[in-house]
Formats: sequence, C-alpha cells, structure tokens
Amino acid sequence: MVEMDEKERMKIPRQKMPEQPPQARARNFDEVPLGYSEKTAILEAERCLQCKKPLCVGGCPVKVQIPEFIKLIMEGNFVAAARKIKETNSLPAICGRVCPQEIQCEATCILGKKGEPVAIGRLERFCADYELENNLVKVPPKAPSNGKKIAVIGTGPSGLTVAGDLIQKGFEVTIFEALHKPGGVLVYGIPEFRLPKRIVEAEVDYLLKQGVKLELNSVIGTAITVDDLLTEHCFDAVFIGVGAGLPKFLRVEGENLCGVYSANEYLTRANLMKSYLHPRYDTPIMHGRKVAVVGGGNVAMDCLRMAMRLGAERVYCVYRRAEEQMPARKEEVHHAKEEGIEFHLLRNPVRIVGDENGWVQAMEVRKMELGEPDESGRRRPVPIEGTEYTIEVDTVIIGIGTAANPLLISTMPDLELNEWGYIRVDEFGRTSKEGVWAGGDIVTGSATVILAAGAGKVAAESIQIHFLFYEQIMPE
Repeated sequence: MVEMDEKERMKIPRQKMPEQPPQARARNFDEVPLGYSEKTAILEAERCLQCKKPLCVGGCPVKVQIPEFIKLIMEGNFVAAARKIKETNSLPAICGRVCPQEIQCEATCILGKKGEPVAIGRLERFCADYELENNLVKVPPKAPSNGKKIAVIGTGPSGLTVAGDLIQKGFEVTIFEALHKPGGVLVYGIPEFRLPKRIVEAEVDYLLKQGVKLELNSVIGTAITVDDLLTEHCFDAVFIGVGAGLPKFLRVEGENLCGVYSANEYLTRANLMKSYLHPRYDTPIMHGRKVAVVGGGNVAMDCLRMAMRLGAERVYCVYRRAEEQMPARKEEVHHAKEEGIEFHLLRNPVRIVGDENGWVQAMEVRKMELGEPDESGRRRPVPIEGTEYTIEVDTVIIGIGTAANPLLISTMPDLELNEWGYIRVDEFGRTSKEGVWAGGDIVTGSATVILAAGAGKVAAESIQIHFLFYEQIMPE
C-alpha cells in the first residue's frame, strides 16, 4: 500500500461497477452489477479520507464502523473488513446490494460535498462476497446459554437481525416463517437480478450454523397464536417482523379484470414460486406482450424489469408525478431506462379497459401537473381535465405501495396499533403487549432493508436488557 496524502486521495475518481450490457441483461435473470475486482476495491477504498469524526457512520442505521472496514480493504485484508462490518450488520452482502446508500451513509460522506462520495455500499458488497466466495465465513463464538427462549416471527431483514444478535447473546432462538423459503421480502419481493437467492440463503445458513432454529410453513396467528407461543410453547419473548404485505390498489374501474396483478403477487409468483420457469414449475403468470406498471418506487422498478425479462415487447411505467419525485433509487431508474422501459410520467390511471372475455385490453390515463407540496413534501399531482388517452396493454401491475399485513395482528386485540394499522412500539421496539417486541415494515410501513435491520438490532438489545433486569429483581 502506497501512502497518499488527502489531496492525492481526492483526485482518485469514484470507481465504476462493471455491469452486464443492457441488451443482454434485459432478457436474463443474472445479477446486473458484477462487483468490484480486488484491485478496483482497493483503489476505491483509497479514496476514503479516514475522517476523525466520520459523518458516514451517523448516516448508517446500524452504525457500521465504515472508515475502519474501508481501511482494512485498503490494506488488502478483505476478510477482516467483512468481519468488521458483521460486528454491527449481520447482512452485509444483502445491504451492499439493495440499501439506498446514496441517501444514508454516502449522503454524509465529506467527498460528496464537492464530488462523488466513497462507494461505501459497493465496498461492503465486495468484502462480504469475498468472504463468502472463498469459503472464509467463520461462525463466531457466542455467549453461554442464558436459558431464555425467543420466538421470531418472520425471516425478513428485521427478523434475521434479531435472531443473529440474540443467538450471540446466549438466547435460544426459533424463527417462524409462513412461506416455504426463508428470507421474507428479500426472496419473494426482490428479483434475482438485484439480489441473488444464493446470497440470502448464505445469510440464513450463517444463522443456522450458529444454532438458530427455523420453522418453515408456520403461519403464526391462525393455528398458533402469539399467546400460544408465550404460554403453551414456553417462549419467554416474541419478536414480530412480518412486514407490510397487504397490497394497495387504485380503486378504479376494471381493476378486477384478468391480467391485473398486485406487485406482491406478481413478484412472489416470479421470484419465490419460479413462474418464470413455467412449465417446469407449474406456477402460471401472465407473460404479457404489452405491460403497464403503475408506481414509481423500487417495487415498481422491479416489476417493470421483471416483465421485460419475462418476454414483454413493450413495458410502460405509469407514474403520476415527475421523475424527480420518484421514490425509487436513481440507479434502479437508470437501469430500467437502459433496458428499454418506457416512462409515462405525470400520468394517472383513470380506468382499465377489458375485452368481451374479461381480459385487460387497454389502460386509460389522464395527464397531470404538479401543484403545491403535500404532506410528504413533494409537489401534489393535479389532474388536467380533458387530457385522457389510452395505452394498449394486456397486463397491468399495481405497484403503489403496501399496508400492514393484517393476518397476525388481527388475532391480537390487545396489541396497540397506530392510525394506519401498524404496530405501535416505543423507542426500544417494545409493543403494548408484555413480552412482545416488533420491528421493520410492520411498524414503520414500507422502508429499507437496513432500517428494518436497525430496528431488529434495537429490539435485540432491548430484549437482552429486559431479561438482565428481570433476573436482578426476580432471582431464582
């Protein structure tokens, strides 16, 4: 490693991530970004100024010691870098791929004030992948058993984080997953080309090797309730991390036509149930010729790009605001454009038109203009009367967001919810029900992987403190 001063570091340009060519990747399910080489990772790491008061750490919801792990990469100690991240973030290979670093850690990087910030997310992915691909993942030692059993409901990012933290603290942990594969939204919601399933499987396997137990096909709230877990099954505490899986719809005419999907159903069929391999996997899905996706978030981008890979000739993004108001990551929008997605911005669906057999035939949209800001701070879309026109489509996917999954919480009348139906918790993740914690999208609404993981860390710490305090005031 050659020593460089600050001025020399600031002259190094941000290193690009190699990617599949757009024409090729638009028709396959392989991962789009190909990852840094060792040489490129070291060069990008050398851009870090190693600030004495690193603002980037404050921008990270789980407080990864960013300058420390980047310094280890700069020194060529890639495995140590991965393990440094895992001290506070148990999902680095996942977060390095799907978290919006541009509005979190990278947004506060001092280099971003006059140029481009350090590519923190890409470096996180690099060292996590290096450790995994070279079979250097090491199961860390854990604290002696404290005799306490914890049930975790859901294997999304908050549930996996709680399980990983608590197993290290000496708790016995069992995760209950409703579906036949673990990973929650990481496997049913995020496509292979953004987050390969093998990465999620490796993170789950890492937990199992530490002693976490996993119960699949276990829908808590129906045959088994949370109260059953706390009494009959003798768990000392329960963490709820079931996500926000209730689809929202447009409530326009024609929404019940054949060929209309919620984003949840469309992505679950394609990602988890492998309908893109039909007929080898008998899970039918519309392989639309002309597909419209309504929405401008990351889920909408995933649906758009999935439809293209399923063979659509034309794919349209219909979004009622302008591009600068899109909640999707800029990288995802950029990739969608490169892959041939057509954007109909400042357009709002009025109705979905069907043929005589009840199948989608077209979508009628109305032009919009931006008015005054709404409660989100974005300028409100205002309809322009008399500007309606139709787009010929045979498939419509509604990707405008989700609400709280009611399956579990509807069986808990003593659980306090907020006005939107999400679980109300305090700053430690504790719910109104004794012995029950919650975190992730079921508390905040749809958010990011790292924010859910952060909520899991807070809850795990709170659970440990709770039982330490309990043992002090209630000795055997």
